[in-house]
Amino acid sequence: MARGISKAFAGVKALSGVSFDVVGGEIHALLGENGAGKSTLIKVIAGVYHADAGEVQFRGERFTPRDPDESSRKGVGVVFQELPLVPDLTVAENIFFNRQPLTRLRTVAGRRMRSRAQELFEDLGLRGIDPGRQVRDLSMAARQLVAIAKVLSYDPAVLVLDEATSALGPAEVSWLLDHARQCAISGKGIIFISHRLAEVQEACDRVTVLRNGQSVGTWQLGEVGGEDLVAAMLGRRLTQLYSPRRSEPTEKVLLSVSNLSTSQRLRGVNLELHSGEILGMCGLEGQGQLDLFLALFGVVKSHGSISVEGVPRQFHSPRDAIRAGIGIALVPEDRKGEGMLPSLSVRENLSLPSLEHLHRFGILGRDVEQQFIGPAVKDLRIGRLDPEQFVGTLSGGNQQKVVVGKFLLTGAKVLLFYDLTRGVDVGTKAEIFRMMEDLAADGAGILYYSSDVTELVNVPHRIAVVFEGQIIREFRHGECGEESLVAAMVGSTDQEALVSEGGEVDS
Repeated sequence: MARGISKAFAGVKALSGVSFDVVGGEIHALLGENGAGKSTLIKVIAGVYHADAGEVQFRGERFTPRDPDESSRKGVGVVFQELPLVPDLTVAENIFFNRQPLTRLRTVAGRRMRSRAQELFEDLGLRGIDPGRQVRDLSMAARQLVAIAKVLSYDPAVLVLDEATSALGPAEVSWLLDHARQCAISGKGIIFISHRLAEVQEACDRVTVLRNGQSVGTWQLGEVGGEDLVAAMLGRRLTQLYSPRRSEPTEKVLLSVSNLSTSQRLRGVNLELHSGEILGMCGLEGQGQLDLFLALFGVVKSHGSISVEGVPRQFHSPRDAIRAGIGIALVPEDRKGEGMLPSLSVRENLSLPSLEHLHRFGILGRDVEQQFIGPAVKDLRIGRLDPEQFVGTLSGGNQQKVVVGKFLLTGAKVLLFYDLTRGVDVGTKAEIFRMMEDLAADGAGILYYSSDVTELVNVPHRIAVVFEGQIIREFRHGECGEESLVAAMVGSTDQEALVSEGGEVDS
């Protein structure tokens, strides 16, 4: 499909002579660290970029689409990592963008368009998404499903899933992998990009690894193990993904929440977060976990009580939360839309929440700013980045490091990490887990939501399960495996009962 593809940006090689192919009837995984060139290759295939050298072929002929829309019309559908949805349009308007059904008067047939979107969801087995709802009001997982449905509506011969599972929970991931298998069985070719190796090993037939813009190799999945794939991606053996436990929760309560509720999905939540503790949180999509994080950061109005180090607090805005004594910081679900300003530099993003402490007489000195951001650059291992580089040009993993770094520089001790490792490669994940362990060992309290069940079983000291707006169960580290955790997430307290009722547990 792709032969000898090279692509450079401002003299920096993103791809160098990469070849890759996918055949009908297979799911072919494309792996590599953030910045290895995976998304660049996909954008060349889709017509977003034009290769400096090499060519793309589709069905034996040269394939040079002018843009992703032309690519879709010709049979190559791409679910991009950065979702190309318009927030202020409805779900149906996004799905049928530039191909809306029209009335005899050449106006948009809105009712017919919504009906078609609903029929599409029913055909795909997707429930709970209102075609008339604005996309900005949807969760990241729901937006991801809308983007997938939009691409599938073209019935592509080649389907590209670029980190399409990154925002999805276990049930949605299971649905997507099942659908990908069905597409492959029907003769379509699937290109699957994911940082979750368990998904790759479960669903894929072949795997190609990129490193530093070059192809390392292609293997049948049965020929190579997970550790070998990680070594191929990193260029070295990863000795330990999950950091050795050095932190232990103390008796000191940093954050206390009593009977916290919101007008949306949260109903009377009680929890305590201790100094030195990593408290994991999990739940199926829409169970209230996001509302809890937003309420704790003052983004949404809540009822009940929030105390920081025993002092009652009322948060009417994120600024109130940041200034709450020892400080609260939220790394949000949508890092690009809510956690950073892509058009500003690394330096500017890192110092942004702390500007009021840096200026003198209204003037901000660059030397003062550089000195201030130094610890974050060192601790997060982003020193090889140019501080003047625009954040929007960085890989997903480096963008996440910048978002974390800017809040650490506020001195916050209560850290709210919402799906921190979403779309992040395995090497960066190991660094993030090390950072979390270091922060906890230094006395911080971390409330940590993840859509990756494997992480939740291995990282936190405790795990709280959210179901229908309440915390229904807690596990201590080592008390549960992936299956029992997923069972609790669907409201079951008995793993065997769940299976006997016909439920399928996806670990």
